[in-house]
Amino acid sequence: MSLMPFPGPVAYIMKRYPRLSETFILNEIRAMERLGTDLHIFSLLPPEPPPHHPLVAEVEAPLHVLPPPMGAKIARLARAHMATALAAPGRYAGTLMQASLWSVTSRSPLAVWKHFIRAGFVADECRRHEMVHIHAHFANTPTSVAHFASLMTGLPFSFTAHAKDLYLTPRRIIARRVRAARFVATCTRYNAKYLEDISPGAAIRLIYHGIDLDTFGAAAPQPAGQDRKLPLILSVGRLVPKKGFVDLIAACAILRSAHIPFRLRIVGAGPLKATLDAQIESLGLRDTVTLAGSMTQAGLVSLYRQADLFALAPRIEENGDRDGIPNVIAEAMACSVPVIATDVSGIPEMVRHEETGLLVPPRDAVALAGAIQRLLQDRELSARLTANGRALLEREFDLWTTTRALHRLIGCQDCEVPGGLVCPDEDKALPHAVAP
Repeated sequence: MSLMPFPGPVAYIMKRYPRLSETFILNEIRAMERLGTDLHIFSLLPPEPPPHHPLVAEVEAPLHVLPPPMGAKIARLARAHMATALAAPGRYAGTLMQASLWSVTSRSPLAVWKHFIRAGFVADECRRHEMVHIHAHFANTPTSVAHFASLMTGLPFSFTAHAKDLYLTPRRIIARRVRAARFVATCTRYNAKYLEDISPGAAIRLIYHGIDLDTFGAAAPQPAGQDRKLPLILSVGRLVPKKGFVDLIAACAILRSAHIPFRLRIVGAGPLKATLDAQIESLGLRDTVTLAGSMTQAGLVSLYRQADLFALAPRIEENGDRDGIPNVIAEAMACSVPVIATDVSGIPEMVRHEETGLLVPPRDAVALAGAIQRLLQDRELSARLTANGRALLEREFDLWTTTRALHRLIGCQDCEVPGGLVCPDEDKALPHAVAP
């Protein structure tokens, strides 16, 4: 398939790039480039220290980031704002007035001005490189910067809303950004309905995080380790409350009491490490549960191949923070690992109970332990769930299908994007169909 040629370069704005925990964005960038997009990546903060995903080396897009020394940063921002103001004095003055108004009504006026200042840098680079569109990942800071840069330059902008960024941003601010954007993409139907409720009739596009099935399907099973006789339960995610690791560890204690043999390995880093370590110690699970720290995706592929079961227990926190569809669930499914998860947010869109996995209520360690025991003991059920899971990914979550949908939306600058909640696999929702 060939796609419409882009009319010019596209700015991609992220809070930090590269970032090990955001492999799904890296995969999208790589796919966008292979579909012919000339990207320029903006990292609003300094790049995350290594290790970086090996695929970062394959990305051709230049990275725009402010120099770290404070003096050099201030000088670069001053030049950018002066150039932007001289290039379009009316737009710049109007944006400055808008920033003043929003800062007065904001609970975080300093943040508004930070976004305005960073937007001057983005706007200047967009003008110098003759960019035609601005796209931001995450509905909070990156989209605020994209909005200001759009006002300064007159370029259209769009953004992808994910999870925490969407639910922890006030609804009135989300509505303002949705109305201003050319379109909004989001990674779950659950999110899309929330956005549609906030801004009825807006151009909301459901575009799932795609997974590169070739990457996960190509890996060969790893040789069994010395303790392979014990079934391996794998879980992956940042060690933060919304991931529900305290519930998963509590479920392990229940399984241990029932004399169910297993090992649990949790991959990820985060602020709850000490708390989880203490929980493991207090429950006497030191020889059963391991906190493995961070790992590259290449290392995870190998680990998925060793796992008998993947379990994740996300929950909705009191402040509204929640996951969308954790990408690690798709990765496990792609590697033919049976999945158990909680029925929150967009997870049931991928983990369909008794069809592609098992769902349990959040914060319910007893139900979680029961589901784990069931899958460990029922190999026929596990095989059926894994086959169905892989088939679902191929139908609805393939990276190239989802990225083509975003590519077409960004690339068609002369089309009106109709409003309403539409799934990207419906050709009528797209500005142009893919040409054979």
